[in-house]
Amino acid sequence: MRSFCRFAFLLALAVAGVQAVPAQSSSSSSQASAQSQSQSGQVPTLNQQEMTVQDRIRMRREQRRQQAIHDTYGHLYEIYTAMGYLRFTPGPSLQRVTLYGWDTGLTRYYNVHLGVTADARAYYGTAYVGINSLNITKPAISHYDFLIGPTYRFLLLPKYSVAGRVMGGYAFSDFSGDTNGSGSTALGLYPDGGTYAISADILGEYNVSPSLAVRLGGTDYVTGFGSTMQNSVGFTGGFVLRFGKQ
Repeated sequence: MRSFCRFAFLLALAVAGVQAVPAQSSSSSSQASAQSQSQSGQVPTLNQQEMTVQDRIRMRREQRRQQAIHDTYGHLYEIYTAMGYLRFTPGPSLQRVTLYGWDTGLTRYYNVHLGVTADARAYYGTAYVGINSLNITKPAISHYDFLIGPTYRFLLLPKYSVAGRVMGGYAFSDFSGDTNGSGSTALGLYPDGGTYAISADILGEYNVSPSLAVRLGGTDYVTGFGSTMQNSVGFTGGFVLRFGKQ
């Protein structure tokens, strides 16, 4: 009986030892596996998740930016009105004078970049013609122009844009209206009449809202009064109103 009790006791110890060995082996295996995962890239996976979040943030920012651009420049029409300044040569041997005027027009856009503009403008000023027998030294002069041509926005941002525009058309002068009937050529001015007009402009716009912008533009303006060519430079400044959806 006593031998049987010893045998049972030893058997219980053996069973307990056998059960402890797999547990220790499993614990060691888990620690080794954790170390192996740490060394083989488990931590970089977290970094990849963080980078993915950053990419998502950048993607959403870009989506908002593109939506703001479309909301601003996705209009079908633009009406603009501006004041103008031009350095103009009024006669073959006369010095350049400063003309002031107005400029207005309508642009029809076919996408966010490309449109066609119809433009009307007028310039007014005083030409210095020197001392003469007519006692007219500073007659008032003016010309009126109608042009059409393409406009292309080559830089689009939510708050501002830059565009280029080339137009051609017709210009009509009134150089003799202040000569007391003596005519413009008697004072060295170009004769009254119609001729071609070509304008090349660079336009910068700052958006107050998606439908309203402030515009400042520089212009190189060519006319053909008196069968000669006048190359004038100037600028315009005013407001742009957008409406309609493409």
